[in-house]
Amino acid sequence: MRRLNELGPGESATVVGVDDVTARDAIAGRLRDLGFVAGEPIQLVTRGPFGGEPLLVAIGGTRFALRVGEAARVRVESACRP
Repeated sequence: MRRLNELGPGESATVVGVDDVTARDAIAGRLRDLGFVAGEPIQLVTRGPFGGEPLLVAIGGTRFALRVGEAARVRVESACRP
């Protein structure tokens, strides 16, 4: 299992879950509200300049820009390659 921020540009995976960093982690809650839920396919589209922030992520037909710290909350399972 990996973290969303560990994916390479163009790499796809499936969301396993979102971890709360603190007891009432508003960012983790917001990610779940936006559709970052178990079983959802996800793709890291690209990274900001020089491999940095933000990360452009596609999930559920929508694209989001996330900071590395936000993406690190999302556990993913890499897609199987044929």
